[in-house]
Amino acid sequence: MEPSPDHHHHHHQEPHSSVCAKCGGPAAFPTPPPPSDTPSYIPIRFPAVNLPPSPTNTRETIMRTPVPHAEKVQPLTLPHQFTAPSKRIRSPDDLSTFHSSPSFRNFLGFVVSLSESTKSRKLSDPCHVSPTVQTLVSILQKLTDFVDEIPPAPQSARYGNVSYRVWHERMSAEAEAFMLMFLPPQLRDATVEIVPYFTDGFGNALRIDYGTGHETNFAAWLYCLAKLGVVSEEDYQALVSRVFFKYMELMRKLQITYSLEPAGSHGVWGLDDYHFLPYIFGSSQLIDHKYMKPKSIHNDDILENFCNEYLYLSCVVFVKKVKKGLFAEHSPMLDDISGVPNWKKVNGGLLKMYKVEVLEKVPIMQHFLFGSIIKWPE
Repeated sequence: MEPSPDHHHHHHQEPHSSVCAKCGGPAAFPTPPPPSDTPSYIPIRFPAVNLPPSPTNTRETIMRTPVPHAEKVQPLTLPHQFTAPSKRIRSPDDLSTFHSSPSFRNFLGFVVSLSESTKSRKLSDPCHVSPTVQTLVSILQKLTDFVDEIPPAPQSARYGNVSYRVWHERMSAEAEAFMLMFLPPQLRDATVEIVPYFTDGFGNALRIDYGTGHETNFAAWLYCLAKLGVVSEEDYQALVSRVFFKYMELMRKLQITYSLEPAGSHGVWGLDDYHFLPYIFGSSQLIDHKYMKPKSIHNDDILENFCNEYLYLSCVVFVKKVKKGLFAEHSPMLDDISGVPNWKKVNGGLLKMYKVEVLEKVPIMQHFLFGSIIKWPE
C-alpha cells in the first residue's frame, strides 16, 4: 500500500526545486560529469539513504536522454506467418537488448507519432474517422457496457473487487470475435498474435491491478494494428481523440468500480497511479495554446471548462478527485511539471520520462509481449 503523502511531507523541499529539470525545465544543477573509471567515487550530492526515494539518478538519466523521434510504421508484407506472442524480458540485459533494437525504436516512434498527430488539437476537433476506427470505439463501448452489467461485489478491502475477474473473463472470451469485426479475411489468422496484447491492456485479473505496463500493452495492440495496415497515419489523430479517449473512459470506470490496485506505482514520486500516455498526448494537445499554460492546472475554472477537451486536464481533474489533501503533496511530479514554461517542453520531457521510467523498467516490461510483429531481436 502506498504510504500516505504526509510521510514524505518534510522531505519535499530538497527534490522539489530541481525536479522540473525532469521535464526539460531550467536545470537547478549542472549536467553531471560522465561516470568515472573509479566506481568507488560517489558524488557528494547523491541523496542520503534514508530519504524517500526521489530518484535523483533517474532524473539525471532523463535529462541526458534525447527526446524520442516519430517513426513511420511499415506494414507487414503478406502472406505472413503469425505466432502466439510471449514474454522475453527477465533482466536488465534483456531490456537493453530490446532497447537497442529496431522493434523498440519503431514502437516508441509510433507513440511519438500519435502524440504529434494530436498537437494543438482539441478532442472534439473534426478528424478522419475510418470504419475501422469506428469499430474500435464500439468495441471499447461494449466493454464499458459490460461494467454496468457486472456490479461490484460487496468488499471491505481498499483495493481489489473480485467482480473485476468476471469482467476480465468476459472481455477475454469476446476478444477474438472483437478482432474479427475489423480484420479483413486475409488477416484473420493474426488474432493468435494480437489478442494477447488486447487482453493484457486492461489490467491483471489475478492481482486485480492496473498500471503503465498494461497501458503500454494497449498501445502495443494499436501498434500491431498499424503494422497490419488496418489503421494508417491518417487515422492517428482519431486513434488518440476517439479510441484512446474511449479507452481512458473505460479504464477510469474499471478503476473506480472495481477498485483496481495501482500496479508498480511509484507512490508519491510517480506521475499518476495508473496512467502515463494521456499526459503525453494531452500535453501535445496544449502546445501553443493561446492562454493555457502548464501552470493553468492550478486554475479550477480552466480545469472545469476544458477537461472534456484536453486529456492532460482530464487526468488532473481525476487525480484531484480521487486524492485527498494538498495537490503539491499527493502529486509532486505533476506539481513540478506545472512550473515548466511551455507545453512543448512538457511534452518532450514526458516522452523522455516514459522511455526511462516505463519502457526501461524490468518490473513493468517483463510483461511485454514479443511475436512476429514486435520481434524479439535475435
